[in-house]
Amino acid sequence: MNNKVNYPIIPTDIVVHLGAPDEAARNISVPFSSYIKNVASSEIYPTWPDAAIEANVLAIISFTLNRVYNEWYPSRGYSFDITASPKYDQTFIEDKEYFDTISKKVDEIFNNYIYREGQIQPLYAVYCDGRVTTCNGLSQWGSVSLAKSGKTALEILKNYYGNDIKIFKDAPIGEIESTYPGYVLELGEAGDQVKIIQSELNRISNNYPLIPKIAKVNGYYGIDTEDAVKKFQEVFNLKITGKVDYSTWYKIKYIYNAVKRLNDLYSEGISESESIVTFVSRLEYGDTGLLVKGLHYYLGVISYFDPNLPLLEINGVFNDNTKTMVINFQNKYGLPATGIVDAPTWTKIKEIYFSTLENIPSEYVKYKDEFYPGRVMSIGFNGEDVKRLQMFLYQVCEKYKNIPGVRVTGIFDDLTEKSVISLQNRFGIEASGVVGPTFWNDLVNYAKE
Repeated sequence: MNNKVNYPIIPTDIVVHLGAPDEAARNISVPFSSYIKNVASSEIYPTWPDAAIEANVLAIISFTLNRVYNEWYPSRGYSFDITASPKYDQTFIEDKEYFDTISKKVDEIFNNYIYREGQIQPLYAVYCDGRVTTCNGLSQWGSVSLAKSGKTALEILKNYYGNDIKIFKDAPIGEIESTYPGYVLELGEAGDQVKIIQSELNRISNNYPLIPKIAKVNGYYGIDTEDAVKKFQEVFNLKITGKVDYSTWYKIKYIYNAVKRLNDLYSEGISESESIVTFVSRLEYGDTGLLVKGLHYYLGVISYFDPNLPLLEINGVFNDNTKTMVINFQNKYGLPATGIVDAPTWTKIKEIYFSTLENIPSEYVKYKDEFYPGRVMSIGFNGEDVKRLQMFLYQVCEKYKNIPGVRVTGIFDDLTEKSVISLQNRFGIEASGVVGPTFWNDLVNYAKE
């Protein structure tokens, strides 16, 4: 599986609400660097020493990115990233002219931010003017005195925020993307977003022990994840469905931010290890592994029954043939023909896969049980697709006596899990006890040998 760290990015644009959060005011989209120039030109002076200007600009950038990275306002149901009110955020004045020295400094460092050692999120770099108001963070006028005494920007920042802060330089730039995947997460789903939910629910349960811990934070939406979601929904007065829709996703995000104190100068923070996910949100040329093999399985079935799409060999490498297939699929179904499997493309692939199975030609109906049912299965699952799984396991067990065995009950029990793990070891794939399209395909082929 591929690993990645969910590092913050610098957004190309930011949506600013021109008032207090609940005030009836316009939202405007502003280039990120222009927003920082506006705030800095509204709050500090161009005649200040360079080190003081730099320290203040970095504080403004970090504060802003903390709001964006933690989806502070979207998690509260708002459709903007930050407000123009200094009471809640920072001073932003529409059509404000920028000071040249400040503008040049922002151009130099707009993609740098402050973070605390051992954490990855931008520091909640609170600050105040230091004359009319004081706070636990940076004093703007105090930074001027320190700069005049010869302190560098980093030394000034450490004076106020602690010696464990660092400057992350040259952060990547990109569009702000909602963390919500765009579709409901439920039993049988798998991927980045499931693992995020599992991690956040487990952290929330430290403060709300009624919410059960999820034993395996593995990105597979199993029974224990569903149980934790149901209890979370009950505790926070949401409709109890066991499914993570938009409202549940952002309620989890809101509570997670609160218990981690991510809007606090001395936040518990998010560590790099917490941010690492073992799935990828998208697949593209050069990627390898089980997810690619699963992608090939879905597309292979679709193309087998669609003469307008090229046939695709099932393997674990996203190669030229994969890219061509993805582009053809995207063109056919009105998606941007990027050759990259992002969330909308994944969603459409699964939709077409299920539609293909529903409309399978009559001469193939007798083979229908061999096709993957479309949901990732693990211990605690039940139903006809589990019974189909167990029938294939039974056939394998009849041939190979060193497999633990299985009871064909339609309930994914301990014995079923042991047999799955045994075969996963035999197939040379991760022995997770979880059944996805890759294992299913290998199992069916093994049973038919």
